[in-house]
Amino acid sequence: MLKNSLNVIILSVAVVISAFLFSNAFQNRNKSDDTISVTGLGKTDFVSDLIVWKGSFSKKSSTLKEAYASLDADRDKIKNYLLSKGIPAADIIFSAISFNKDFETSYNANGTVRQTIFTGFTLNQNVSIQSKDVNKIEDISRQSSELINTGVEFYSNAPEYYYTKLAELKIKMIAEATKDASTRAKSIAENADAALGNLKKSDMGVFQIIAQNSSEDYSYGGSFNTNSKNKTATITIKLVYQVD
Repeated sequence: MLKNSLNVIILSVAVVISAFLFSNAFQNRNKSDDTISVTGLGKTDFVSDLIVWKGSFSKKSSTLKEAYASLDADRDKIKNYLLSKGIPAADIIFSAISFNKDFETSYNANGTVRQTIFTGFTLNQNVSIQSKDVNKIEDISRQSSELINTGVEFYSNAPEYYYTKLAELKIKMIAEATKDASTRAKSIAENADAALGNLKKSDMGVFQIIAQNSSEDYSYGGSFNTNSKNKTATITIKLVYQVD
């Protein structure tokens, strides 16, 4: 009889303890769900302050010596042209020369090679201009077809635009996005008759740079437009607050 009573007492205590633990866990679970999650946006328009313009030129000749001499002459014409436009010599960078051996192949009626004849050498060289005088280089890039009139086969690439103060811009935008998210959270809490508690978590989105007034898509890893002088940068900050 004593043994049975002891078992009943132990079972009753176990039930009470289990009920307490379950109730406490349930309360803690609900407490952890009392949060507000908001996303703030930092956005700004800016104008690029650095331009990179590249071009290339080539020469072909039956001998390597003649090809080099012709390419040297074209390089001098290009350099003199750029200097005459007011570009400092230090901003003009010529790459190393690359060359290819050219062959002309003829085929039989059945598609097999009949003969391969060496036709000469083609030499190629690139030129790059990097400058903070964005408007000037932009204008020169549009006028570069003038080089063709001097006998130079010059191929101009579209200019690339950059911003040298990107680090400072990011810090400013992160602060703006954080403030925007905090304001949203406070507004939600006030409208719900609740009090905003401590910040539990924060996550920063990827930095996006696209052309102004464009329909460019944002990239999962972050966009970085270099084709437009006028750009728009955005970043998001996600904040999670405890609600008291």
